[in-house]
Amino acid sequence: MGTRQTKGSLAERASPGAAPGPRRERPDFWASLLRAGDKAGRAGAGLPPYHRRVGMVQELLRMVRQGRREEAGTLLQHLRQDLGMESTSLDDVLYRYASFRNLVDPITHDLIISLARYIHCPKPESDALGAMEKLCRQLTYHLSPHSQWRRHRGLVKRKPQACLKAVLAGSPLDNTVDLSGIPLTSRDLERVTSYLQRCGEEVDSVELGFTGLTDDMVLQLLPALSTLPRLTTLALNGNWLTRALLRDLTDTLKDPSKFPNVTWIDLGNNVDIFSLPQPFLLSLRKRSPKQGHLPTILELGEGPSAGEEARDGTVSREDPGGGCLAPVEEEGKETAGAAQT
Repeated sequence: MGTRQTKGSLAERASPGAAPGPRRERPDFWASLLRAGDKAGRAGAGLPPYHRRVGMVQELLRMVRQGRREEAGTLLQHLRQDLGMESTSLDDVLYRYASFRNLVDPITHDLIISLARYIHCPKPESDALGAMEKLCRQLTYHLSPHSQWRRHRGLVKRKPQACLKAVLAGSPLDNTVDLSGIPLTSRDLERVTSYLQRCGEEVDSVELGFTGLTDDMVLQLLPALSTLPRLTTLALNGNWLTRALLRDLTDTLKDPSKFPNVTWIDLGNNVDIFSLPQPFLLSLRKRSPKQGHLPTILELGEGPSAGEEARDGTVSREDPGGGCLAPVEEEGKETAGAAQT
């Protein structure tokens, strides 16, 4: 009987005279999706978290185009939760009066703030939807490996093993070992380790974003990475990494002989790494005391200056010494600069 009723209801919706009712998402749909993603991550299966986040951004934009702002606001709340912003009240997100400390990915937070403004405080201008589309495009670009794939100069059309072989074939191009966007296995890491040991004197940067790395895989690479004498930046974003790895990285950084010249380790867009411990940041500061440009927000205080920043559409980074650093910027045409309101 239940099957017959289901068929009847489907037939009614498919009939020409039937007026289609408004499509509404189940309130708990995205919450259940987040829980499923967390279980898949713990089981070592499924897709990395950035797939889910990009899908939520695209669905959010579709809802806004259809005028479903209330549902878009609910979805934005789930996206904030997935990105570790659930402890910040909506008023703080909208008006930037929150105290953001040690953020691992300030660019994403800035774009989310701008999205919240457009959804909850829509502007009457005709170009408001265009601005919303631009923000979603920037966020999608930042949370996905598109920019990394473009750097491979045609390698993306090859199979992953062919890409890996091509990158490890000769000397590091521009002193960079760029494996971003290439899925890696534990066996592949043995080849990468051998390459780093052979060409380590030439390596300034290692790009391992969006490669499917887990905590154990990073620990497998850690001895080779930490002894690179010229390494300044290490990108581990867009993988399966968790907060448990932060303890190992922080302990490694306490040894001045490990990562002797590193200035930044990108851990954004992973499973649950949303902030960086102070010992981690202080260890990086000791390695580059004159640089003063660690891409993190230590604190964003209240006051007139915060209001001016909100109107300008930029987020400044606080220097631990008390000075204010340059606004957050992102390379690439789609992510040039932080989101503007």
